[in-house]
Amino acid sequence: MTSVKEQEAIRKLMVFLQEWDSAHKVARSHILNNFIKSNDGKMEPELELEFAQGASLFLARLTAWLRMTYTYSTCLNKLLKSIGIFLSAASGRRYLIEFLEIGGILILLEILGLNHLKEEDKRECVKLLQLIANAGRKYKELICESYGVRSLANFLATSNSAEAQEDVQVLLDSLGHGNPKYENQVYKALVAVLPCASPRAQQLALQTLVVMQDVVGEAPALLVEPVLGTLCSVHLDVQYEAIQLLKALMACQVRAALLKGLVALLTPPREKAFTFCDETAKDLTILCPREPVLVYVQQAAAAKAIGVLAKESAEVAEELIQLKVVHGLMVAVGNLDHAASQRHASISLEYFVHTFPFVEECVKAALGHTLFQRFLDSPESWYIKMDPVQAEELASNIVDSPRDMARIQSAEG
Repeated sequence: MTSVKEQEAIRKLMVFLQEWDSAHKVARSHILNNFIKSNDGKMEPELELEFAQGASLFLARLTAWLRMTYTYSTCLNKLLKSIGIFLSAASGRRYLIEFLEIGGILILLEILGLNHLKEEDKRECVKLLQLIANAGRKYKELICESYGVRSLANFLATSNSAEAQEDVQVLLDSLGHGNPKYENQVYKALVAVLPCASPRAQQLALQTLVVMQDVVGEAPALLVEPVLGTLCSVHLDVQYEAIQLLKALMACQVRAALLKGLVALLTPPREKAFTFCDETAKDLTILCPREPVLVYVQQAAAAKAIGVLAKESAEVAEELIQLKVVHGLMVAVGNLDHAASQRHASISLEYFVHTFPFVEECVKAALGHTLFQRFLDSPESWYIKMDPVQAEELASNIVDSPRDMARIQSAEG
């Protein structure tokens, strides 16, 4: 027999559930407010005590209302937070299972794809998915099997909320570790984010790829173009993360393709550096430089990355020389339209000059004694006084010819 105290607790629970069942939106919103305020952070035994061992009855009502109303955002944020109290409850694994049994993962992922819903509601969804992923490998696999990686990557690329994007990064990072069946899927999804229009998403995707590189081991060839593409970002934090990833990728088979691509970025086709001013110019034959010209931004970032990579590894430096990097750097130094290209190319060129005697000989011959001395004295600023004739001479230099390569190889031998 149940005690009088237990009977009273059961009676209160039944009254509460009847109140919920008969309540309209405003009243349910008030009930959710009270529930969140009173129960946030409680463990499973505490929730069961609160609901006379019938907490699952209330969770079932919450999930049922979620299924019926999530498309039009009726108290969605409060509803998701209330469900989160159950899913985060210590020792409350059964709540998690009950939520999954009603298709909870699919509902959360569908919410992420609904453009008319609020970012804060979607962020709550991401938090619930993180709670599910934290429960272990089996649950990570359930999210991935529900096409969760694709949904999360798309949300990362399109979200306007920096906080939500950071939460997605944490979740994708979680799905990419301790989940061997789907690690490559997560990795490729992050690569797919790189060409997106959100600098924050690019930065977070690059950060996560760096962390995942040790897990994945090898990198797919499809990575090359998107990573090099992020170097045209005008956001320095994106460029920084891209260079960090390039450093991590130097141990992979894609190294050769990445180095070749970096060197090619030093000499962009001239026609790509201009665009028509179709709205402001009356004569559409007049060419106007874009501000900033993205191929020049990319050129400067490539020059910077080349210097970083060369200093990290003598082997990489030698590969770059074989790819005619010295010629490319001199072309970039001669770009009078973009000082950043000149500066970064000059700093990187200085390293090659000081490290490889034959490069010093070639560059000195190309610059002439006076200009070469200015370069040695102040590699970070010597280009400021460069005139168009000198710049053109740099752009048309012919160092790194096959004959030069034979000489450098014999000199090293």
